[in-house]
Amino acid sequence: MSNTTTNSLFDRVEASLESIRPYLAVDGGDIRLIEVTADNVVRIKLLGNCSDCHMSEMTMKAGVEETIFKSVPEITKVEAV
Repeated sequence: MSNTTTNSLFDRVEASLESIRPYLAVDGGDIRLIEVTADNVVRIKLLGNCSDCHMSEMTMKAGVEETIFKSVPEITKVEAV
């Protein structure tokens, strides 16, 4: 995959995360996009209160993954690091 394609995917995933950041911020959390791999896997890190919340797995599945997959269908997987 070309560097331009990877950057474009990164930018699109970042834009999709912007739409959920306000909801995370309400609970004192945030999210950081670490990378989009060559095989279209997104690696993210939950920050603040989200990093150790007992609901973080649900946030990942119901919020983060769903948002990314809808906005950037080329993404194959989302992983928390």
